[in-house]
Amino acid sequence: MSSRRVAVLVAGVLLAWCCGAGAQESGKPLKRFHEVHRAMGSEFAIDLYASEDETAEQWMQASFDEIDRLEDLLSNYRPTSELSRVSREAGKGPVTTDPETFAFLKKAVELSRRSDGAFDMTVGPLMRAWGFFFNKGRVPSSEELAALRPKTGWQHIKLDAEKRTVYFDNGVSMELDPGGIGKGYAVDRVVSLLREQGVKAALVSGGSSSIYGIGTPPGEAGWRVNVPSAVNAGKTMSWVMLKDMSLSTSACTEKFFIKNGHRYCHILNPHTERPVEDKLQTTVIAPSTTDSDALSTATFVLEPDAAAKLVESFPGAAAVLVSGDKTHPKTRNVRWPEPVK
Repeated sequence: MSSRRVAVLVAGVLLAWCCGAGAQESGKPLKRFHEVHRAMGSEFAIDLYASEDETAEQWMQASFDEIDRLEDLLSNYRPTSELSRVSREAGKGPVTTDPETFAFLKKAVELSRRSDGAFDMTVGPLMRAWGFFFNKGRVPSSEELAALRPKTGWQHIKLDAEKRTVYFDNGVSMELDPGGIGKGYAVDRVVSLLREQGVKAALVSGGSSSIYGIGTPPGEAGWRVNVPSAVNAGKTMSWVMLKDMSLSTSACTEKFFIKNGHRYCHILNPHTERPVEDKLQTTVIAPSTTDSDALSTATFVLEPDAAAKLVESFPGAAAVLVSGDKTHPKTRNVRWPEPVK
């Protein structure tokens, strides 16, 4: 297991710890443990409270083993993964898959439908065309993008729950990219595992973009998460106390390229096949990290009114949406519980 002490920085979301002392568990004082683990092309971090070093280590190891298992199952970078097999074969005919992968795809299709395709797992070919998979940014021609249209589109994913099969009705292989939902799903699975083990207070972050707070640190009302300003580096735009809730952020502050003086964001609009323009940052809180992960992407793609309507359709969800540019930013507060600067 890979581990080291680090200052926690999640997708530009700074975690401020205000942890009380003297909490007890079975008569023993609780201690905070922190470890990180490299997986899914990113760094997962877990902070949890336990009374014994050995117990904490067991919980950490089980959590990171679960993340590795999910990477083996759902990675689109690994040709041996179940998701890669579905991508290759479902264009030829119905593919029977395992219950977990089927449930994952069913959730992804549901989120695509609810967001009118703003979230879409089939954008893999577009991500490759724009050079985002291997950090070699390029601008594809209109002809190249047009040739990819038959290979994309969530509506082509047909699921048969009774037979547990997946089929692409466009008759071609499609590359399913879990990037906008996979890490959130992994966080949710770790949260479930830790709860089954009796963990009462933990913070799980996945892929430097999504966080879930289990319970509360000793003596505190929740895990305080500061949301950074989308305009002023090092400044805070808002904050929220996470208690059995998740938070996910999408922004283009780290993944982008510049060509001929134009800045291209790594988040693509599936409808235009081009990088999103005039958006700075979206942050979403929701009861499920799978939901908040996908919603942060979808709301980054959608226009503010449509984005707000989508967030409001999810019980318990809230968002801060920042559009425009750094000179003239426009902030939209959608049921956000704390002040926005």
